[in-house]
Amino acid sequence: MRRDDRDDPFDDLFREIERMMNEMMGDDFDMHVERSGPGADAGQTGFGTETHVDIHESDDVVRVIADLPGVEKDDIDLKCDGEMLTISAASDHREYDERVRLPAQVDEHSASATYNNGVLEVQFDKAEDSADIDVQ
Repeated sequence: MRRDDRDDPFDDLFREIERMMNEMMGDDFDMHVERSGPGADAGQTGFGTETHVDIHESDDVVRVIADLPGVEKDDIDLKCDGEMLTISAASDHREYDERVRLPAQVDEHSASATYNNGVLEVQFDKAEDSADIDVQ
């Protein structure tokens, strides 16, 4: 199991304060909260800064679980190239765009996804090992 890259326990608190201030002041308030550490991207928006993402890997399956509060199932768009899963979604109040690097090569055509009570779960079969090539 791998958690997202959030290491600072105060990130969520500052983001919630900023969200509440934006509601009261009309989106003009900015606390300039930036993520630090691996995977941090200044000015990043979306799941990485506001939503918890878990990745679970077993011998033959990779599962990605993401919290998407306030999003309707029809507003979720998923794309995968075998190495990276892109999750895009929109609600009335925000837009999400998250790229999740998968821990192993997956067969993107095997993907199945469910969305229930604000939780998205995407499951992939791992891709077969690459073929050996005989040199002649």
